[in-house]
Amino acid sequence: MPRYAKVILGLCLGLALILVLAVSLLASFNWNYARPWVNRQASELADRSVAIQGDLDVQWIRPHDEPGWRGWLPWPQISASDIVVGNPAWIPQEKNMARVSQLSVLINPAALLERTVQIASLQIGQADLLLQRQADGAANWTLHKDPQESASAWKVDLQTLSLEGVHAQVLDAVSTLELTAELNTLQEQGADGYGIGWKADGAYRGAGVSGEGKTGGLLSLREGSKPFPLQGQVHIGSTTIELEGSVVRPQNIAALDVNLKLSGDTMADLYPLLGVALPNTPPYRTEGHLIGELEGDDTWRYESFKGMVGKSDLEGTLVYQLRQPRSLLTGAVKSKLLRLQDLGPLIGADTSDVKASKTPDDKHRQPAGKALPVASISTKAWGAMDADVKFKGDKILHNKDLPLDNIEAHVKLQNKVLTFTPLNFGMAGGTLSNTLRLDGQGASIKAELETAARHMQLKKLFPGAESMDASFGELHGDAKITAQGSSVAELLAHSNGEIKALVSRGTISNFLLEAAGLNVANMVILKLFGDEQIMLNCLASDFGVKQGLMTARAFRLETDDTIVDISGTINLATEELDLDIRPANKTMRIFTLRSPLYAKGTFKNPDVGVQPGPLFARAGAAVVLGVVATPFAALLPLLNVGTDETTGCTSLLASANADPKAPPPGVSAKGGEANQKAAAGKQAGSAKAQDTDAPPSDESNRKNWPSMQSKP
Repeated sequence: MPRYAKVILGLCLGLALILVLAVSLLASFNWNYARPWVNRQASELADRSVAIQGDLDVQWIRPHDEPGWRGWLPWPQISASDIVVGNPAWIPQEKNMARVSQLSVLINPAALLERTVQIASLQIGQADLLLQRQADGAANWTLHKDPQESASAWKVDLQTLSLEGVHAQVLDAVSTLELTAELNTLQEQGADGYGIGWKADGAYRGAGVSGEGKTGGLLSLREGSKPFPLQGQVHIGSTTIELEGSVVRPQNIAALDVNLKLSGDTMADLYPLLGVALPNTPPYRTEGHLIGELEGDDTWRYESFKGMVGKSDLEGTLVYQLRQPRSLLTGAVKSKLLRLQDLGPLIGADTSDVKASKTPDDKHRQPAGKALPVASISTKAWGAMDADVKFKGDKILHNKDLPLDNIEAHVKLQNKVLTFTPLNFGMAGGTLSNTLRLDGQGASIKAELETAARHMQLKKLFPGAESMDASFGELHGDAKITAQGSSVAELLAHSNGEIKALVSRGTISNFLLEAAGLNVANMVILKLFGDEQIMLNCLASDFGVKQGLMTARAFRLETDDTIVDISGTINLATEELDLDIRPANKTMRIFTLRSPLYAKGTFKNPDVGVQPGPLFARAGAAVVLGVVATPFAALLPLLNVGTDETTGCTSLLASANADPKAPPPGVSAKGGEANQKAAAGKQAGSAKAQDTDAPPSDESNRKNWPSMQSKP
């Protein structure tokens, strides 16, 4: 054998012997001698105390599923028991971040060449974890002193995970969450991909939390192209959340796709969870498809949902986008039946169930003598988000006698400015079209309202009237009001604008007004006409509003034989009435001692009576005539001689048809004195017209009504 061949053979035998000795040494080496070094290195990397207090062992395993030379490279399986991981210095040291009874890690050494720590298998048994975050955001799971150190070129690839008896306690001062959870690997893992089960209980924002569910195994995590399944049911206070679906790319949670069910006592309880300002409602439930896109601006889409709020149904699609400076809620919702009893809390009218759970304080208690609501309208939640939502409804039910139909609303909320453009619905066989703007940016609300009523049938408008055998007219009206205040009462007390209304030919009576709950009108009609039905030719009114004071610029009621002019004011600030009602006959009626009336008092306690002066004057004239004239002359003052049969409403229809006007919110209307003079001039003009005008036909009158013109 040549010399060089002997040298090569000797080197090979020497290397083989060294390799055999190394393998034998590694296989028989007591790795507990390496614990101090391992503890020091781990503590330095984690910036806290890490100690293996039990045994440390390494076993070498040959991977049979690796190709080529990699299949001959043994993998180390590191096992350790009784591992204790301490907390940062800002947490009391008697508490540990983790205590693990048994830990086993299988590592692929070939992946280290690619700067990847590939953990083929991680098994954790009987572990207690403490995850804690302070109010300033400092968290004990942040393991580096310098945040830049975490941006390492090394990657961690966890492929499979097995958990048994793992308990985790979460204390989060930022979200006020205190939670205890238990995680275990499922014994039976089916084709659905679920691998880990969990249970949890604790408290969130003072409400009790409990839940259970299951998630995918770590095999699903490794295959990032496949959805990571999850399923669970969580109870937070009175709110129940059920979901089943998947997470796309769970390593960074790129998207969420689940079927979601929500139910609870009130939707207001969802505000801490979603950050969405929802109203205080009766019990609700909803089910739909939730899609979350979490790359870039987080966008949550709740599509094709169906739900109930109280006895009201809702369905549609809503999209919630997390953005700066405010999140945005958009979508379209429709309903077959909405009860104001269910959604009334949105405007401050609590249902009886919600009222029963509240005890109002003196600040929000309605005063006994006030009819208008004094409770403050809170705009605090208006700044939490923006909104752009369209709504359509078949029927809104306030009471069984007067439902609303064909509802259409477009709600926008932008930087605490809430608008309804439009807010339209059918009512009493007619329509009510509205636009509303509420500016909540300041200390008080600035409101702008435009409304138009068309073809509203009195027979359907007033409960109980449909049972009467009579022909009723239609109500038409326009209003434009601006106001500023923090409650309904305060808004009306500082309102400005115009209100116009017209009632077409039809029948009215004391019974009708009593059924409608119109106390003042009921008393006026009763004193003027008694308890009989009256054929109303028309009623036209034109009110100017300045700082809550409604002034009747023109207000006339006409029957076949009577014209009634009403003047005076209605004070919305003090809720006081100050009206003069002056009737005049259109035809000759004998022994008519009908005298002017007054309407005074408050909204809660109105007072309608006869003004004594004119009646006494008329009786006095009869006495004088009885002295100086024949006995027949004494009858003259008791004769109402109507020389003009004009309807009397014709001169007012033009002003009733004119579009109402209003100044900006917080600005008083101009020309208060001019309005009063104009009203007086109109009354004088109408009196003069009774001497000169020819009586137009009913048809010519109707041509001037809003119902006969181009308005809807």
